[in-house]
Amino acid sequence: MSDERLVRLYCFAHSGGGVSVFDHWAENVGPGVEVVPVPLPDPQHHRADARTTAYEHLLAELLPQFTEPDPGPYVLYGHGLGAMVAFSVTRVLHEAGLPGPALLAVAACPPPRVALALPNARTATDDELLGALSEPGAVPSTSDEGIWLRAMLPVLRADLELAQALEDAAARPSPAGPLTTPILVVASQANPLAPAAIADGWQRWTEGPSRLRTVPLHHFFTRGRELPRLLGRACRVTGRLAREIAPVG
Repeated sequence: MSDERLVRLYCFAHSGGGVSVFDHWAENVGPGVEVVPVPLPDPQHHRADARTTAYEHLLAELLPQFTEPDPGPYVLYGHGLGAMVAFSVTRVLHEAGLPGPALLAVAACPPPRVALALPNARTATDDELLGALSEPGAVPSTSDEGIWLRAMLPVLRADLELAQALEDAAARPSPAGPLTTPILVVASQANPLAPAAIADGWQRWTEGPSRLRTVPLHHFFTRGRELPRLLGRACRVTGRLAREIAPVG
């Protein structure tokens, strides 16, 4: 219906990525959905000291976007590191007793407390990080991967440190109890970091319904059409259900 509010789809990018990965989503999500890319604080500066690595600082920067009165139904989507950011925002809203997303969608990311085959970003040497990140599917393909990786290493290290901070926070028991937010998990068949068998573990982090969908690509599948179309359908269903159960008056 033309008088219905758009369902906002807030999107958080993967480590080393920016909001430009969502540039084509508006034309692919379909009707009734507004794509809202959410940059991490200071995303344009590719320097480690310009990235947010503290859990509390990150949330202080992001939460005001999700605390407006009567926000209407909205969906959070996170890819890789962005999945942990979206989960953390959802959890903090839950703990504060504030309206959270009607759906949390996560992709290309194992659930909290699942060990990754990556070295500790806080203690690893540059060579150790480069070796781990050079595994097939772990980084975007470039004409000269080694040069790209070394140039981006300060940003990637800071993002991995942020991921560790989010993991540490998730490991602490929530005073508000488990989430009840529905979770949509998207995994890719050729992703060595979060295959479907591991990604499905997200269902343990909510008492709400959880669904797993698999796409036939590698870790960086945000640039295709299949994912935004999938999320667009999920947003329309979520918006319709939210309106059906909304109180009248």
